[in-house]
Amino acid sequence: MAAAQSRAAFITLEGGEGSGKTTLAAAIADSLRDQGQTVCATWEPGSTELGRLIQGILEMKEHGSALSALAELLLFEADRVQHVSEVVLPALDAGRLVICDRFTDSSLAYQGYGRGLDLEFIRRLNDEASGGLSPDLTLLLDIPPKAGLSREGDQNDVTGRESLDFHERVRDGFLELARAEPERFVVIDGTLAVEEVTEHAIAAIKERLSLLR
Repeated sequence: MAAAQSRAAFITLEGGEGSGKTTLAAAIADSLRDQGQTVCATWEPGSTELGRLIQGILEMKEHGSALSALAELLLFEADRVQHVSEVVLPALDAGRLVICDRFTDSSLAYQGYGRGLDLEFIRRLNDEASGGLSPDLTLLLDIPPKAGLSREGDQNDVTGRESLDFHERVRDGFLELARAEPERFVVIDGTLAVEEVTEHAIAAIKERLSLLR
């Protein structure tokens, strides 16, 4: 029997390179649809036409060292403005459950903890770009950077090609963000089998949805 449709909710997936967010996002969306939920699966960057142009800039290898930390941040924020207005808010307004692969926490972890930009400055930009939108639940897939970077296909963009030390700072940043907001974050061991990770994620989502009803 299909589950009753819950109110709109905004759920984000965060984690370092190779943590398995994209695979998990697809598995979550399929599972929730099977249970009768109306789901919008989306991601940052690149889920809009403008976002795809920005993603192309970020993935151009020749920009690796030339792109400043601030320029990188502003590109991600520009993508976010369009993404929220064109995809996320319309889906929430339509009563859909939105599953988003990366959101504002990634800017804090990568450009803040990783690149060293001021965290409060990033928070202000995040707030402007998102219109103050905050996730109802954030699933953080935690994996040692060395293990994540060894996974195939995870070093295509500027951040993926950074040093191990950079990715250690990013991981520490994500975990610090999770400690600061335990009511929003659920940390999941990203080294577990895909089935186990998905099981933990679905359980956390069901608990949160029950609180939102």
